[in-house]
Amino acid sequence: MKAVAINGSPRKNGNTRLLLETVLAPLAEKGWETEIVQLGGKTIQGCRACFKCWEKQDKRCVFGDKDVFNEVFGKALSADALILGSPTYFADVSAEMKAFIDRAGFVSMANGCILAGKVGAAVVAVRRGGATHVFDTMNHLFFISQMVVPGSTYWNMGYGLEPGKVAGDEEALRNMRHLGRAIDWLGSAMGNSAAPYPVFAGGEG
Repeated sequence: MKAVAINGSPRKNGNTRLLLETVLAPLAEKGWETEIVQLGGKTIQGCRACFKCWEKQDKRCVFGDKDVFNEVFGKALSADALILGSPTYFADVSAEMKAFIDRAGFVSMANGCILAGKVGAAVVAVRRGGATHVFDTMNHLFFISQMVVPGSTYWNMGYGLEPGKVAGDEEALRNMRHLGRAIDWLGSAMGNSAAPYPVFAGGEG
């Protein structure tokens, strides 16, 4: 199985990436193919509401050759699990992540909800406040796209400002590791209803 994590932070090796790597680690241990795609800091325009994706129905955005959207969306389509990560910018996702969400949701719906049935998870890096709204913004894409969203031990957010600071948020790292195990369980359970759910126990790493 394959998990693709999309990093919406312009900081390629900042706190958002650290959280995403922590989620992916348990999946890699279970044999999943994992990949982090850098979106933040790259050119991606917002949706123009031109409805060409509804006319063409080719699983692409007509403007995708002008930026990175089609490349990144293609990787999302190849995955069994899609993990979106964003820093908190004025209590919402980064501009690049918002552009991706708007276009990915529209192209998916235009092509018969092609994201449906995939596992979706959102991860947020934050200095202090606003992370819950960022978390909601990314989850909205999953729910309207008929994706399956696993729970974890808390909202999937980690606290820290400077790059690497989130490594000191032990609760966040425990949550991310559990989220990875929950994604693995969910992916396995889709083909095996007897798979035991990884219930969190206090103090578990």
